[in-house]
Amino acid sequence: MKKEKTYTYEQVGMILMLISFAMLSIATLWRTENDIEDLNNQLEYKQFQIDSLKFEIDTLTWENQIWDFNLSQNTTHLLSAIIYVESSNNDSAYHKGEDAVGCLQIRKCMVKDVNRILKRQKSDLRFTYDDRWLRTKSIKMFEIYCKHYGLTTAEEIARCWNGGPRGMYNEVTANYWKKVKKNLDS
Repeated sequence: MKKEKTYTYEQVGMILMLISFAMLSIATLWRTENDIEDLNNQLEYKQFQIDSLKFEIDTLTWENQIWDFNLSQNTTHLLSAIIYVESSNNDSAYHKGEDAVGCLQIRKCMVKDVNRILKRQKSDLRFTYDDRWLRTKSIKMFEIYCKHYGLTTAEEIARCWNGGPRGMYNEVTANYWKKVKKNLDS
């Protein structure tokens, strides 16, 4: 027969104190993890707000420079319309099949073309593939592309953005232009 172990009041008190401390530590850790998660959610929301404000600023900046393209006043929202058609204003948009990235759905061949243009212009500026995820850099690539190819009308800009430098003459880009124009008109 086994002899039962007995504990003194002091030992029982110590065990209960250790259990209480462990439970308090676990509760504190759980609360800290929840606080960290809440802070991460707040940070993500603030980053979204910042990105939205950057979008507004970038769009306004580009629209103030729209005269460089000789566009009429009623097409000053062209960039906004193209961004909406391309990505529904989502800087994180990704089309796996085409490896098209960001708010303007820029593919690697566009980055290469813009860098070729910049090199030809003897500019030190170059873009990386990761720059496609950044709205400001995407808009800058868009601007360089449009200026280089001398695109002067909203339709030319939209269709050539969608179909390359000769996109204006490609019938496939006509439907793209319809989507952009519909967004412009709304």
